[in-house]
Amino acid sequence: MSTVTLEVGGLFEELDHLGVEKQLSAEKGVRRASANPASGSVTVDYDETITSVERLRRKVNSCGFRCRGSVTPRHVCEPAAPAGVRPAPTSHRGGHGGGTPAQDEMAHEMGHGSGMDMADMVRDMRNRFWIALVFTIPIFIYSPMGGMFTPPAPPFGLDLDLWLFFLGSIAIVYPSWPFFTAAWRALRNGILNMAVLVVLSVGTGYVFSVGSTFFFPGVQFYEAVAVLLVFILLGHWLEMRARAGASAAIRALLDLAPPMATVLRDGREVEIPTSEVQAGETVVIRPGNKIPVDGEVVEGESLVDESMLTGESMPVNKGPGDQVIGATINKSGSFRYRATKVGADTALAQIVKLVQEAQNSKAPAQLLADRASQWLVLIAILIGLATFAVWFWWIGSPLLFALTLTITVFVIACPDALGLATPMAVMVGTGLGATHGILFKNAGALEDATKLDVIVFDKTGTLTMGQPRVVEVVAAEDREEDEVLWTAAAVERGSDHPLALAIVERAEGFDVPETRAFLNLEGKGARAEIEGETVFLGNRRLMDEEKIELGALAEEAERLKGAGRTVVHVARGGRILGLVAIADAPRPSAKAAVTKLRERGVEVAMLTGDNEGTAKRIASELGIDIVLADVLPGQKADKVKELQAQGKRVGMVGDGVNDAPALTQADVGFAIGAGTDVAMESADVVLMRSDPYDIVGAIELSRATLRKMHQNLFWAVAYNVVAFPMAAGVFYPLVVSPEVAALAMSGSSALVAVNALLLKRTRLEGIDRGGPDAAVSARPAEAVE
Repeated sequence: MSTVTLEVGGLFEELDHLGVEKQLSAEKGVRRASANPASGSVTVDYDETITSVERLRRKVNSCGFRCRGSVTPRHVCEPAAPAGVRPAPTSHRGGHGGGTPAQDEMAHEMGHGSGMDMADMVRDMRNRFWIALVFTIPIFIYSPMGGMFTPPAPPFGLDLDLWLFFLGSIAIVYPSWPFFTAAWRALRNGILNMAVLVVLSVGTGYVFSVGSTFFFPGVQFYEAVAVLLVFILLGHWLEMRARAGASAAIRALLDLAPPMATVLRDGREVEIPTSEVQAGETVVIRPGNKIPVDGEVVEGESLVDESMLTGESMPVNKGPGDQVIGATINKSGSFRYRATKVGADTALAQIVKLVQEAQNSKAPAQLLADRASQWLVLIAILIGLATFAVWFWWIGSPLLFALTLTITVFVIACPDALGLATPMAVMVGTGLGATHGILFKNAGALEDATKLDVIVFDKTGTLTMGQPRVVEVVAAEDREEDEVLWTAAAVERGSDHPLALAIVERAEGFDVPETRAFLNLEGKGARAEIEGETVFLGNRRLMDEEKIELGALAEEAERLKGAGRTVVHVARGGRILGLVAIADAPRPSAKAAVTKLRERGVEVAMLTGDNEGTAKRIASELGIDIVLADVLPGQKADKVKELQAQGKRVGMVGDGVNDAPALTQADVGFAIGAGTDVAMESADVVLMRSDPYDIVGAIELSRATLRKMHQNLFWAVAYNVVAFPMAAGVFYPLVVSPEVAALAMSGSSALVAVNALLLKRTRLEGIDRGGPDAAVSARPAEAVE
């Protein structure tokens, strides 16, 4: 099963995406299709043995939209047209004019050119609004509604009715044309959307007015239809601006990568498009350059600013063998590196892909809202027809009055507000998180994170620095400390365990002997042979199993444990040699993170393989009440299950690799310190930094986003509940005119969109403002010492 995010150009109406989903879901081999009208894209899970991206692309095109393929940063992933290679300038800096295909072609099928981006689409809607407004003003002046004015006679000796027809046609037909194309496309795809209601209201009013002008006696109301359309266009223009603003996070990510790269070819430097860089090529970087693709430094040294991707505020020193990330900025020296990940495999492309998929996913509330929006359009049509029948045939009101009420019902219904309520909030929330190194994989995780009762932190590398140090060595009575240390180092020399690395580092400079028959004893330690003697290295449990007496060192071991040290016992030839005490310092922000989580009603638990004494010391220092100690790696998921069996919703925080089963078992898995490895399967939320305070940010952001969802859904439902009876004349003689209904409908959609955008301005604990440099200053004092 594969996943691809495709552009969908021309999602004019908020319910247009339902047609795309419906048609793609019916395609053989497609398991799921989820589109987002705000981002102009659709994420598809499909079986690549049955269908292909090209077939899916053609399917989107057959729905009346435009799709050129997957959504990627084009200047990073799509090779440019062949061009002559030119000598490289001394530097290239960030910034480019491109985006994703979806952003460049968002406006197809609504009367726009196929090369328009979202900004052009907004401008086009603005122009249609101004054209409608300019021609509506004279219509209003010449109409009975403008009786307070004394207009001049119509030009060219035209009859007033013909003059109003001429002005009305210009003010109505061209500006409203996108709604007609969108309505036709929706009906063709078996979908009812707001464009259908606009066409019914505007079309009914315009056709009735044209008929009374040429075919039968009656009253025209070009002015009412024109004013109605002006308000609809104004609302749509403002709404599109808000939708464009919601995709700012994606555009900001796309803007990080440079469009050009300098590489070595045939022994000379040449500048080529970033999309043409091949894996294995040598890339040349000078001071001030943006790094185009991921790779490994082979020559030179420099400081690199990685804050735009990882959130780390301090530049990182890079030398031969170090990894560099595409889109980061070289600060000082010059260096060369070998490209290892290019195109869609780069960290930036993976982040963009992850954010797009998250924005296109649907929270449970959105699935319900989509179905309700469909029914709302049908209900509006039925209520409109019933309104006409009651007022015209049963009550006997004039045709014009009954028709006006019917049009008002069509206009005032606002399925767009319901359809936008959740995706706008999700798009802004996930985008805001992405710009701060917090990546939600889907809307479900965003919603589930608000319901967590307890957060379980894996201790090593999460709450602590993950860099243990040897703080004390205690030798048996007839042994030397150096012997204890080099014996332990000999056993641990080939291991990458943090405790082993600490011992080997401390023993640097010693003549460490070779070992044979090394065996890792999971959860207990290790065994090896030195000069024919068996050496055991590990915890008290291992010593007891091997019946090795500690003697006087037993008391020393208890003392060290009481001080919160991890005690490694070293035995050789069946006798204890000594003890190695190791400690791992808590991260500076750990205590502040625990405090903030508890203030927000979330319990905090610490899970560790350390003994209970060591675990409790660290937990006490950080303010953690729930301590899960002496836990073997394979038991972590079981501990999460035990908490869930108590009725708790559990979030698990780990490194995403060693803790994969526990992260998968948890209701929400947080992978911390992911850096550029954002695609890890086991996590629901990826935190790019190794900062536990980002958990606070993730929880705060999820809660704020859910509040916006609820606010928007409440407004959308309440508006429609009140609007329908008012529009239908239930409160007669208090009635609503079509113009006021259009203003209310447009305002409702715009309000939902703007309310979601306000999330960007909301102060959230753990979400920094003002860029990377603010990341440190925004933390509580104890988090940045």
